Parts: sequence; structure tokens; C-alpha cells
Amino acid sequence: MLATVFETITIDPRGRAAVITINRPAVLNALNRQTLVELSQAVRGIGLDATFGGAIITGSGPKAFAAGADIKELAVMTPIEAEALSQQGHALMDAIETCGKPVIAAVNGYALGGGCELAMACTIRIAAETAKFGQPEVSLGLIPGYGGTQRLPRLVGKGRALQMILSGKAIDAHEALRIGLVNEVVPAAELLDRAAAVLELMMANAPVALRLAIDAVNRGEDAGLAAACGVEADLFALSATTADRTEGTAAFLNKRKPVFHGA
Repeated sequence: MLATVFETITIDPRGRAAVITINRPAVLNALNRQTLVELSQAVRGIGLDATFGGAIITGSGPKAFAAGADIKELAVMTPIEAEALSQQGHALMDAIETCGKPVIAAVNGYALGGGCELAMACTIRIAAETAKFGQPEVSLGLIPGYGGTQRLPRLVGKGRALQMILSGKAIDAHEALRIGLVNEVVPAAELLDRAAAVLELMMANAPVALRLAIDAVNRGEDAGLAAACGVEADLFALSATTADRTEGTAAFLNKRKPVFHGA
């Protein structure tokens, strides 16, 4: 179990799920440098901790998931500091995508700028009806710096992504669902329960297979179809070496529930 004490986030176990809550409600859970570091540490720790099968990321309070980067930091940063901050944001998003376990964004309110980018790095996104998404960086004289120019087109298409990025305007949860930015929209009161239920369905499956499936999707995303299928074949073969494959197929043939051990 994670023993690290954090200042800007909390981690609470919910069964085998780790609920990570960004805890800066006074600034709408803005992602300052410390929050980026703590989120990265938390996600990496959860990835290595067999206690947890996955994670949910959400924001504290009813208003915000994460309302972007900390503007006070952005206002005074030098170009060198800006590049370092962008790289720090990229490191967090990479940690989420490569932790080997499903991570669900439970978007409870504003997910703007870095908050939208954080949600996009998660395995899937479930939004409360009150959620809003946007990349408003151009209104500050900046561009998205934590992967928004890359992940958003991959999720919603180039045209819709450019419309969001160049207008800087936020969209509501139902529009986000329509264009494919989120997977589900639920009433705010049901958000965490729904995220936990979806994660539970995923965690019921073989842990190594989950990790390899996530890896196959991520690695194949930017490859040509033939190369991506080659990646899939390699990882399919790797999954066939596991004890979980033996257990899963035996359980199916014997009409019983499998007991996976992540090996």
C-alpha cells in the first residue's frame, strides 16, 4: 500500500481501486508543479502496487476536476521554464498511459487546459453532467503544453480538435460525449459509483492481459496497420506464456470463475 504523504492530492482505497483526488479546491484544483509531481508519483506507485488493480482520478469539490495549469506560475515563467513545465506535464501523462493498469478520469466539473489533457491521458473518461472541457490556452497567448495538441485530434479528429484549441471555448459534457471525448455522461451524484463499477469490470480480468492490451493500443496508435498488428501479435504471444492464460482458459472450459494472480 502506498505510504507517501502528499500535499496536493489524496489517495483513498475503494476495494482494489485507488481513488486519486486532486485536492486544491480553492484554486479549482489547478495543476501547479507540485501537483504534477505528486500525481506522477502516485500513478507510478499504484502501477507497482499489487494491492491496486487500477485507479480513478477526480477533483475535490463540486466545481472542478482540474481547471488547468496554475496561472500564477504561467505568468512569470521563462521560455526555458516553459519547456521544462511542458516536459513535466508530458511525464505525468506518460506515467498514466504506461502504468499498466486502467485509469479512469471521473470528471466532476471543469476540465480545462491541463485538466482536459489529464483526462485525455486516462484510459477512459466518465463525465458528470456538470462537467465542461476545453483547451483555452490561446486566450493566454499560449498553446496546450501537456499533450493536448496531440491527444485531442486522436480522440475527436483534427477538425473538431482545432475548433476547440483555436477558439479556446469550452464544451459541455453532452457535446464531449457526442464527439467522442468522453465515454459516458452520468448524473454528478452517480459519478464515482459509475467510475468504480466500470473499473471493477476491467479489474476482474487478468492483470497481465490488461497491461498488454493497454500497451498494444498505445504502441499501435501511431504505427501503420501492418506494424501495429505486428506489435499485437508479439504481445498476444507474450500473453500466451502466462499462468493467467492457463487459468482463464481452464476456467472457461470448466464453466467456473477464473482466479487470476497476475502472472
